[in-house]
Amino acid sequence: MENFSLQCEKIMQRVKDIRPKLLLHSCCAPCSSYVITYLAQAFDITVFYYNPNISPREEYEKRKAEQLRLIKQLGVSFLDCEYEGEAFTAAAKGLEDEPERGARCKECFSLRLAKTAQAAKEGGYDWFCSTLSVSPLKSAPLLNQIGQTVGEKWDVAFLPSDFKKKGGYLQSIELSRTYELYRQDYCGCVFSKNQREREKAQKQAE
Repeated sequence: MENFSLQCEKIMQRVKDIRPKLLLHSCCAPCSSYVITYLAQAFDITVFYYNPNISPREEYEKRKAEQLRLIKQLGVSFLDCEYEGEAFTAAAKGLEDEPERGARCKECFSLRLAKTAQAAKEGGYDWFCSTLSVSPLKSAPLLNQIGQTVGEKWDVAFLPSDFKKKGGYLQSIELSRTYELYRQDYCGCVFSKNQREREKAQKQAE
């Protein structure tokens, strides 16, 4: 299995004196907390908050506000975009009954990473990547495969990563406490929300 964490580390060592521009897709403030502090050692970071999967809209706005509050404290830039819930609905069509971490999630990752690659190309960024691999529930091989594919399509370099490695996930939890960040209890989409509610109801019943 490829060591994406090591690949990322080697690239960072190679470019740290240049400090290239990196567009970082962020899924939420808690996950981005560690990733931003780690990548800031080598890159000039702009956070891109494109998450049309998050539902309901109020939850999206709440998570976005936390993201903005965090990056203000960390001193990194922000690239805004529209909330495109219909884009996720279209991507998930026919996959509504898929389990978490299944085919629907793959389409969701592809949607968000493709948009990030496009924005990186149009904005003149040198690299792009996503915070998603910091989660133990997200497949780093899948995310890196998708990132590489969309990067080639848009002719912009994708930074390989597995941010959960080397204690990255645990550090994100600690940083979330430090910055008193809102931590949601479901990934984002209505399907993950419903699954989480079923799990909580079952646990209460037991």
